[in-house]
Amino acid sequence: MIGLADCNSFFVSCERVFNPSLLNKPVLVLSNNDGCVISRSKEAVKLGIKMGQPVFKILDLIRDNGVAIYSSNYVLYGDMSQRVMDTLRNSVPSIEIYSIDEAFLYLNGISNESLKEFGVNLVRKVGKNTGIPISVGISHTKTLAKIASKLAKQFPGLKGACFMEKEQDIKKVLKSYPVSEVWGIGREYSKMLNNNKINTAYEFSMASPEWVKRKMSIVGLKTWKELRGEPSIDFEESVGDKKQICTSRSFSRELTSIDELSQAVATFATTCAAALRKQHSVCSSMHVFILTNPYKEISSDYYRSVIVPLDSPTDSTLVIVKSAITGLMKIFRQEYSYKKAGVILLDISRKESTPADLFCGYDCQKHSALMNTIDDVNIRYGNNTLVTATQGVSKIKANSNHLSKRFTTCWDDIIEVKI
Repeated sequence: MIGLADCNSFFVSCERVFNPSLLNKPVLVLSNNDGCVISRSKEAVKLGIKMGQPVFKILDLIRDNGVAIYSSNYVLYGDMSQRVMDTLRNSVPSIEIYSIDEAFLYLNGISNESLKEFGVNLVRKVGKNTGIPISVGISHTKTLAKIASKLAKQFPGLKGACFMEKEQDIKKVLKSYPVSEVWGIGREYSKMLNNNKINTAYEFSMASPEWVKRKMSIVGLKTWKELRGEPSIDFEESVGDKKQICTSRSFSRELTSIDELSQAVATFATTCAAALRKQHSVCSSMHVFILTNPYKEISSDYYRSVIVPLDSPTDSTLVIVKSAITGLMKIFRQEYSYKKAGVILLDISRKESTPADLFCGYDCQKHSALMNTIDDVNIRYGNNTLVTATQGVSKIKANSNHLSKRFTTCWDDIIEVKI
């Protein structure tokens, strides 16, 4: 059997662990620069606040209903996620971390008769160890476990854990489960299925495999099999290398000068390069993009991007930053004010399996040694301790007007108990 452990409103739950007065109150966590809603409590959902909704559009709703808002505190969330995953890892034979707040559980060796009780106990254990509430879904496949975890959230009587084993129970659930909410079926496929009078997960599971493969390729066929109780999506204990690495941000204010924009793009490229080296890979090209504020009514929109090929596969921050700035210069227009930019590394391959370029335009060994030193210093003393000149010493400040403390990772922010 396969399980899925999903943290409930994870970012909000992290804030509540260290501020219990937020319990049973509407709480929001905002994206970078306090722009959009990225996590909501149940109470905020009941107010009609939607995921991804721009904050400036709901300021009256926030004020009138006493909604607590927080800036993204990824240092705190990352550390709390690690604590949750450690508890899960110590409780089951193996896990596959799917995202910062989700993990699939490999439950072989645990008898089916005890799985319901096991799920309830796991919810209690994670809550006791971390303070984070989770929902556990258990069934025959990953896709069915996903559905079960959602049911565990919806029905308090399940005590946080839903065990779907019997065929008749699964069929009953699928008959009322919207096909649009099935894991792996996106918006376009949902429209296509609805147009073909397939509205529920059960109706989809009853379609012919030939039709599904023709309309949705082998990926859709795997989802179809999973809904019918046939495991078709592999369980992976280790996370595979990323095929693309992206860093992008919205700015707290609109940038007009090429110097400020270059500083931002250089910072994004540096972050991407560090992530590239972390997975022992190199890249052969990159995508650089900039855009204006889409919510500004009195200005014309401008979005431009460019693919920048590299002379040879590399993981060097110096080469990647220089190439990113070259791409930026090609698309920058002085007459616009820019709200967002980003860098995406493409054509990624493992470094040890990529042939060296005999005609490389720089000393690869020296660059490699320098990158190792930079990474060691930044790991030991904090990100951006050593930076490229293009990044500059002063950082472009982001809006984080509602940022909580780093309770678990910074001695200065640790909670004090006064007796």
